[in-house]
Amino acid sequence: MLRNGLEPWHLLIVAIVFLVLFGSRKLPDTARALGKSMRILKSEAKAMKDDAGAPVVEPSQVVPASEARTPAAERTATEAEAAAGPR
Repeated sequence: MLRNGLEPWHLLIVAIVFLVLFGSRKLPDTARALGKSMRILKSEAKAMKDDAGAPVVEPSQVVPASEARTPAAERTATEAEAAAGPR
């Protein structure tokens, strides 16, 4: 009964229905918005794919903030000791 899902004349009828429902003024805006949404979706999917290739940090490798020492913190500690004078 249905050898092909959509024939060319089916697509023509769908296009005419969209034109009647939405009007000729809103179709370009709708197509533009759809294209923008597709670009955003594509870029987000690519970003997720790129993130999937990034190395995974194990919880045992993470240093708690209270134990982390930055060069600025070490320099500040050294300056404070120097300002206190010799012991």
